[in-house]
Amino acid sequence: MIDLDRLCRAEWGRLLSSLIRAFGDIDLAEESLQEAFAAAVLEWGKCPPNNPQAWLYGTARHRAIDRIRHRARSQELLSSLAPFDERHLQSTGDNHDAVPDERLRLIFTCCHPALSSEAQVALTLRTLGGLTTEEIAHAFLVPATTMAQRLVRAKAKIREAAIPYRVPEADDLPERLSAVMAVLYLVFNEGYAAAHGSELLRRSLCQEAIELTRLLRSLLGLCLSEVPAEVDSLLALMLLHNARRDARVGADGELVLLEEQDRSRWDRAAIEEGCALVQGALERALPGSYALEAAIAAVHSESPNAQDTDWRQIVGLYARLLRVHPSPVVGLNHAAAVAMAEGPAAALPLLEALAAPLADYHLWHAVRADLLRRMGRPREALLCYRRASELSSNASELRFLARRIAELGGS
Repeated sequence: MIDLDRLCRAEWGRLLSSLIRAFGDIDLAEESLQEAFAAAVLEWGKCPPNNPQAWLYGTARHRAIDRIRHRARSQELLSSLAPFDERHLQSTGDNHDAVPDERLRLIFTCCHPALSSEAQVALTLRTLGGLTTEEIAHAFLVPATTMAQRLVRAKAKIREAAIPYRVPEADDLPERLSAVMAVLYLVFNEGYAAAHGSELLRRSLCQEAIELTRLLRSLLGLCLSEVPAEVDSLLALMLLHNARRDARVGADGELVLLEEQDRSRWDRAAIEEGCALVQGALERALPGSYALEAAIAAVHSESPNAQDTDWRQIVGLYARLLRVHPSPVVGLNHAAAVAMAEGPAAALPLLEALAAPLADYHLWHAVRADLLRRMGRPREALLCYRRASELSSNASELRFLARRIAELGGS
């Protein structure tokens, strides 16, 4: 018995990208593939095919051609499609490669700089991850109609701007690859530290980002002599953070700080894979921002407990990261590490220097509150915790901040 749900999630991106390549129309490809899966529900119970992927691809292709005929498109388009597709549908055996793999082209199309970041994320999850519009909307806590509109606008932009369905040329690849990785990391971060909603973690979104990054790494390995070190570093960073997810939230759904986590609950297999990836990346290239962030995560992951963490090494890595990728948020993390290595008094001036750019960032106020609390300045700390609470939109974080406020005698 073929599990169609599992097959859909596993093969959707491969099948859809091949259909888009063949027909040059995302909507047509999606509608035809959906019809093919619907047909499979009815027909496979009687006689399941030897090659499910090729059956779905062939059925979707024929449904697409029927749609084109129905729309009274030109015969010239139909004739131009036939040679391309027939080459890949001659095998009726179990050869999975009967379906061409065009997903790398699709990744770069979805993450084209002409599209907004929201559209890039939505299209990537829809076309490559196989998530439904409703699932993506739920993950980012927006109405399904809003997400559907984003997808419609993104597809229209691709069509109207004639965004090419191809892998960038060698000279353009580094910049475009950077945009792709930024989209994947954005998906992961929304799952690992949700900006809104009742849950701190959205595990399915984290896993989706990891699987898409694995896919990117695998596809690049087929067309390049060596996978770029930063791609390995991005995957390592995700794995190392995700390895701690079960210990990051308590049984009651409450946020658990890193130093208070039960490290026996960390995923050691993911940590080993992540550490090996970042070590290999550091050995073959100058570290970029993902490599340095992954190296910091590796130091945490390899520490047996919070007390034995090499905070001075982490401070040094954050200092390098500030040079590679200067940003107020990196500066905030650097200050927090200095507080652990040298004490809160040493970190407070670094934090105060970030007051202007991070005035509306709840974590800046939360970190400042923690430093003031540790320095024996409870009244000032209480004000900062209250401001952090005003700026946060995540229910789990709000409950954590409420506990801190109560500990200091506030309400």
